[in-house]
Amino acid sequence: MRKLLFALLALCLTAGLAACSGSSKNGSSKVTLTYAIWDQNYQPAIEQAIRKFEDSHPNIKVKIELTPWSQYWTKLDTGATGGELPDVFWMNQINYVKYAANGIIMPLNDQMEAGQIDASIYPDGVLDYYTNEGKHYGLPFEMSSIGLFYNKKLFDAANLPYPDETWDWDDVRKAAEKLTDPANGVWGIASTMSTEANYYNTIYQNNGFIISEDKKTSGLDRPEAIEGIQFWVDFIAKKQSPSAAQMSETSSEKLFESGKIAMLYDGSWIVKEFADIDYTKENVDVTVLPKGKVSANIVAATAMSLNAKTKHPQEAWELLRYMASREAALIYSSTGSFITAVNGTQEGWVKSVPFFNLQAFIDSATKFPKPFPTSKDTMKWFTLEEEYMLKAWSQEMSVDEMAKQLAQKVNELLAQE
Repeated sequence: MRKLLFALLALCLTAGLAACSGSSKNGSSKVTLTYAIWDQNYQPAIEQAIRKFEDSHPNIKVKIELTPWSQYWTKLDTGATGGELPDVFWMNQINYVKYAANGIIMPLNDQMEAGQIDASIYPDGVLDYYTNEGKHYGLPFEMSSIGLFYNKKLFDAANLPYPDETWDWDDVRKAAEKLTDPANGVWGIASTMSTEANYYNTIYQNNGFIISEDKKTSGLDRPEAIEGIQFWVDFIAKKQSPSAAQMSETSSEKLFESGKIAMLYDGSWIVKEFADIDYTKENVDVTVLPKGKVSANIVAATAMSLNAKTKHPQEAWELLRYMASREAALIYSSTGSFITAVNGTQEGWVKSVPFFNLQAFIDSATKFPKPFPTSKDTMKWFTLEEEYMLKAWSQEMSVDEMAKQLAQKVNELLAQE
């Protein structure tokens, strides 16, 4: 009998130790989570936050999956079809409704109602960027706004004053003409065919719109939008910008980094890259976007979403919650990688790169923000828009005719939603 009691006691102790060695605070066994991202410039900051998370969650190991933007969504779609999605992955405003409607990402309302998410840490309206039919499908961790980067060395050589908050479209046009130097292979500006960085801003600055607030009508064929698009196409026509073909071979960012472009509208996401290059670090600065009839600046947010079919929902939620927390935001901010989406944490980002006027991005995001336009199935008309815009950028079709044809097709797609 005594031997039996000792045997039972030993068995219990062994079971208890085994449970302790493989358990977490919530009793789950040790797991490995996958976390998918698309930007290598952000990766060092993400890695720092993940190490901090792993320190406080020894039962969880996190594996980062970096996939370049050009392949990210294809890979994600393939994973969704095959049931092999990461546990937590980055999501953008263009795609989230599709993923939500198909049950691919998990709604977070239960966690919000349980008080596990403090909505007050986000700027007004940002959580709504990822809300569909009353359900929240992502927690924002990054915000972006757009600035006018300029090459001080080229401006000095042309004896021109640097751009500032007083500039408008006419100032940009005049400077682009004077800064263009074909003999030295220098263009005054880069007319990148970019929605977020370029022509959405100028459409809004001209009191135009991309789609109506009720998501039923395209505004791309309105005079205000046509003028906002024409602003960019004119630079190519006048050879003050590289052509669409040239920028498809070498990106506008790479041309700017080599001193071949004097002015570049680009997002806060590129700051880390420019800050790490000696030429741009020494010769470049940034200011707020020049205004048209009004000031306007596209403000977007990148969020993290949960795989609705993750095998480790509790651990994945813990990771998501931490990576969207104030503590993680302070880590991101200190690296200078991107503007954080948590109130009161952006100052570290501004100070992290003192040789650039990063406050310009914060001022733009807070003083005259415009949300990225979306609808129920944004990607359908967004893809169509890229196809048609290329015809104008390559001068295959006039902006006026392109916009009329595009708006008609966008209207048809919106009607199907």
